[in-house]
Formats: sequence, C-alpha cells, structure tokens
Amino acid sequence: MKAKSKGKKLNKAWLNDHLNDPYVKLAQKEGYRARAAYKLKEIDETLGLVRPGQLVVDLGAAPGAWSQYLRRRFAPKGAAAGAQNGVIIALDLLDFEPIEGVDFIQGDFHDEAVVRQLEDRLGGRAVDLIVSDMAPNLSGIASSDAARMAHLVELAVEFAEQHLVAQGALVCKAFHGSGYSQIVERLKQTFKLVKPIKPKASRDKSAETFLVGRGLKRTGRPVDTPR
Repeated sequence: MKAKSKGKKLNKAWLNDHLNDPYVKLAQKEGYRARAAYKLKEIDETLGLVRPGQLVVDLGAAPGAWSQYLRRRFAPKGAAAGAQNGVIIALDLLDFEPIEGVDFIQGDFHDEAVVRQLEDRLGGRAVDLIVSDMAPNLSGIASSDAARMAHLVELAVEFAEQHLVAQGALVCKAFHGSGYSQIVERLKQTFKLVKPIKPKASRDKSAETFLVGRGLKRTGRPVDTPR
C-alpha cells in the first residue's frame, strides 16, 4: 500500500509539473504536438542548422514535434501548411498523425529493411541534416541503458557517414552518465566539429543532452549528389 501511495504521489507531482511547464503551455498555444519542438528550435537558432531547400531526415520522429518545427522553417512566414521549400522524411517505430509535407515511414531503425526503405525514399539524394531524438526504453539498469543508447547513436552516425553532404550536420540525443564520453568520441571521429548543447526546454532533472556534429571528416558518398 505504501509503495502504491508513493507512486500516486510521484505521478501527481509529475502531472502538476507537466501542466505548469511553460514549454508545455507554449506548445499548446503554438500548435506543437510536444514541448520537444523548442529543443530543436533552440539548437537551430544557436547553430543555424535549418535552411529552406534542405533535405532533412527526422529519426525517432513521433509524435512529430520536430517535424512540425522543420515544416514551419521550410514554409514562407513559418506557416504550418501550404507552400514548402524543403523535403522532410520522418521515421519512427510508432505511428503519428500525418503532417502536411512530411513523408513518414513507420518502422524500426534497427531493421535493415526499414533503413533500405528510407534509402529508397532518398532516391540517391544526399541529406543536408539528420536530427535524431531516438532513445531506448529505459530499464533502470545503467550499463544496459547506456549500451542501448550508444547503439542508437552509432546507427545514426553510420547513416550520416553514408548519406550526409560533406558539410552536413547530425543532431542526436545522448544521456550524461555511463558511455557518454565514448559517444562524444565516436562523433569526434566522424565530424570536424562536435558541440554538446542542453536546450532550456530540456528539463533540469533530465540527463539528456544533444550532440551536434558538423562537417564530415570523410564520407561514404563519392560526391555530393546535386538536387
């Protein structure tokens, strides 16, 4: 009974924090599906990653807030619908409600067949920007969770090595703690510039941070494919 009561208190405290979160309120006001949109917004505004005309791949896209942000950045005057100058291909294991102008693939990024499907959608075009909010379901076992997180980052980096333009960028989620330094080192092996950033919209209690790699040291593409 005590454990159940404690759990109820924790859930109530989380719900109270969530409902009073300024980014939750702002997302509701501005029509974003999740407060996560403001994480990508701050990363973009800090580093100038998103530009009209780009081809962007959004990994771990559900419920769609990052794709929504990208969609608005590609639209005249930031519109959520209508004209769009850019291509967004989103992928997630979970489904989400369609977003105008976003090509969505439902599937597991671990699955080679799903990756091939994503590559088919690219049609030989090079990618300007990859954004990844992918994270494993946490088990509470630090070593296991760290290994699974590192594997997701590795998959994103490998995809970037094969499909990014030479001066392209990768944004990926990571967790401070076990395995973090190895993830940073992996990005440094691949990119000329690696920058960690913890957006204000990322809760203080959260161990998450985002790593941005820019400019491939080498590329799996023989040349950047013109679009």
